[in-house]
Amino acid sequence: MTVTDPDPREATAARTDPGRTLDVTLKVWRQAGPDAEGHFATYEAPGISEDMSFLEMLDVVNERLADEGVEPISFDHDCREGICGTCSLMINGQAHGPERGTATCQLHMRTFSDGDTIVIEPFRATAFPIIKDLMVDRAAFDRIVEAGGYITVAAGSAPDANLIPVPKVVADAAMDAAACIACGACVAACPNSAANLFTAAKAAHLNLLPQGQSQRYQRTETMVDTMEDFFGSCTNHGECEAACPKEISIDFIATMNKDYLRAKLKNRRYLSRNG
Repeated sequence: MTVTDPDPREATAARTDPGRTLDVTLKVWRQAGPDAEGHFATYEAPGISEDMSFLEMLDVVNERLADEGVEPISFDHDCREGICGTCSLMINGQAHGPERGTATCQLHMRTFSDGDTIVIEPFRATAFPIIKDLMVDRAAFDRIVEAGGYITVAAGSAPDANLIPVPKVVADAAMDAAACIACGACVAACPNSAANLFTAAKAAHLNLLPQGQSQRYQRTETMVDTMEDFFGSCTNHGECEAACPKEISIDFIATMNKDYLRAKLKNRRYLSRNG
């Protein structure tokens, strides 16, 4: 029997065939403003290319709504490359949709099937009040980052790149933490609306490096205390790690909790000596 390899040109043509489309039904949360009553609106979206990203699909739907004289759906977006963390949608009850390690803007319509009904909501959390439709205010994250301050260094000419040696394992861990894009999926997925994974990642990428050691415990304490003003408590469900588009490990939460405990003990010793 003779086996003939498939023509790669045919495979490419199949993937790029503009005729490969989906007809889907969208149930979208519409809300005119922060104090307005919201509701789900149903829109038919026929002829959607499976090669479109999810946000491109929403662009097409909005163009059709505008042509019909209906107000387009408001949603957050910016880079559309999985970097900025602006896109923030609950898709069929999952933060950023069904694919792991994927932001909403990286999700493609080929993930869905022809005839599917897709439910689209904003991230749900008390600390993320709805601005309009699918847009939420994530300013609470800014307050946590502000509480962490910054790393102070001596100004002057640029130091040599390797002037401060950093072990590779430490550099890798700091880079893993710095991958956080502050999208808020961890909060939206958590049954307690906790922001511990976000806070732990933002603290760790500074605390792990030599330059961040002098303010490590003060930084952790102020960031955690600020976090608790806005968000719920962590009870180790692990939903945050599963929903994170950068797959940041909950191990960082354990490190943050340890540093927070040490910070409180140091404060107690300081007060006992200076009380």
